[in-house]
Amino acid sequence: MPAVQGLFVSKSPLSLSYSQGLDRSITLAGIVGIIALCWWYLVDMDMMSMMVRGQWSTSDWVAMCLMWVVMMIAMMLPSALPMILMFQVISTRRQPRVNPLFAVSMFTLGYILAWVLYSVLATILQWWLQQLQLLTPMLDSQSALLSAGILAAAGIYQWLPLKNSCLARCRTPVGFLTRHWRIGGRGGVTMGFQHGLFCLGCCWLLMLLLFAGGVMNLLLVAGLAVFVLLEKVLPGRWPISRLSGVLMIGVAGYLVLAPAWLSSFLHCSGGVSVR
Repeated sequence: MPAVQGLFVSKSPLSLSYSQGLDRSITLAGIVGIIALCWWYLVDMDMMSMMVRGQWSTSDWVAMCLMWVVMMIAMMLPSALPMILMFQVISTRRQPRVNPLFAVSMFTLGYILAWVLYSVLATILQWWLQQLQLLTPMLDSQSALLSAGILAAAGIYQWLPLKNSCLARCRTPVGFLTRHWRIGGRGGVTMGFQHGLFCLGCCWLLMLLLFAGGVMNLLLVAGLAVFVLLEKVLPGRWPISRLSGVLMIGVAGYLVLAPAWLSSFLHCSGGVSVR
């Protein structure tokens, strides 16, 4: 453990050699390129082709799962960038015989694999909700109770110790790498997957907000991506998670109570009740 910790204090990233700096630049350009491609796919996606009515065909399953995978990469990879770059610095010093670009690729692959698994589960959940007719063909919620339930659950989760524990690990690349260091390509995949699991523990319910606000609502997708990034990079003393939790619970309460208030008002006014 002390040997690993020494890596973080003996040299700063500013002391990187030219070749290490070049590798870092290539890594940064590659990650940004992946993110840009994912966002291009989402923006250019044919919304009408994603509409599914009735039973899903094999091509529907593949298309929906691919959509979720691309969305998760577009939303989560930016917030993982500090961890990925730190891993590359440490890997270069710990494993001088391993190509740093190969090592960081394995770490990134492991991270993405965690979100691929989540995407498969999200696709299954989407299919189930559509079979229950709780989602429109355009993947918008048509149930105020469904939207309110997801918002309330996400808001409560923002206050739970598990959320805070996972978020703390996502905020501290040095601490994570110190505790979970593995060598070799397989070790890189393992560490990346473990980091992905911590990010899942932090954000899985936030991602389900897409079912409340529209799975293909790109403004919501972008907003969640920015929020997740801020959660990870802002200092821990900023209560952004808990404040957002209160806001989500408040919106959930509004979705449940507002129709009843409006129905009561219209009834007293002689209007038509709202269902």
